[in-house]
Amino acid sequence: MGTPLPLQTDEHLLDAYSLTVSDVAEAVGPAVGMVTTDGKGHGSGVVISQDGLVVTNSHVVGKNRDVLLALPDGHRLAGRVLGADPDTDLAILKVDGTALPIATLGDSASLKRGHIAIAIGNPLGFESTVTAGVISALGRSLRSPSGRPIEDVIQTDAALNPGNSGGALVSSLGEVVGISTAMIAGAQGICFAVASNTVKLVLGEILQHGAVRRAYLGVAADTVNLPRRVADAAHIGSRSAAVLHSVISGGPADRAGIREGDVLLALDGRPVEGPGPLLRMLTADAIGRQVRLQILRQGRLIELDVVLTQRPAG
Repeated sequence: MGTPLPLQTDEHLLDAYSLTVSDVAEAVGPAVGMVTTDGKGHGSGVVISQDGLVVTNSHVVGKNRDVLLALPDGHRLAGRVLGADPDTDLAILKVDGTALPIATLGDSASLKRGHIAIAIGNPLGFESTVTAGVISALGRSLRSPSGRPIEDVIQTDAALNPGNSGGALVSSLGEVVGISTAMIAGAQGICFAVASNTVKLVLGEILQHGAVRRAYLGVAADTVNLPRRVADAAHIGSRSAAVLHSVISGGPADRAGIREGDVLLALDGRPVEGPGPLLRMLTADAIGRQVRLQILRQGRLIELDVVLTQRPAG
């Protein structure tokens, strides 16, 4: 027989939870500031480099190029928008400053439902507000300000309010695993954040090219679990895939004969474990290239060739 687990009282568990949340807030809070544009609307922003790189939402900055970042220590830093990507509701700012407090971007692929989620931002203008909850779901699809779906979105019940947009969703390790993007008005505990791995992709593209270039398939998808027999039959070594809930009329997928309800298993032999991994495969170097998609359709495995185009602007 195994050794019994030590008995823990509710008080001990609550104390551990409280200490985790407070430690994370103390470590990450100084790097989360209030972003304003033209002295009007406001949101939040997360400093990720000591020389002033800041992540926020594209809907926070809109079409403005100049911004102001107010940090919890009282510093007010002028800056500019390096680039914005409405398709992921992300924007990268550069503010004037050195030796700034920073937050570290973590690996959102390591998250599991039930993990602690701590939101830090400036809801309703109240600076440095901390709320906590759990990761409620992963791999969600959420409509962006551009009208296109943001894939690989994190759902949490950590309370968000207007002004939290662009703030940090932080793991119990003190790493930023998402950038808060939206809440559902009238809902209880349904809030969303753009995954940190998507942030890293957007950050790299904006720093290198000033904008995010993407290959375009023309679908919107959700994550679906695969029965083992399907995964084995497809030889993909993955137990999840991307189920297509819409196919854009006239897009590459539509022209290749892909249909709503198809389950995308692999792209050029690489497993497509959900919308997030699919998004990360549609990089700029795939533009103009023909790829082979492995599809599960009504219980049958089929393969289709698709020529990817560049994702249209706007």
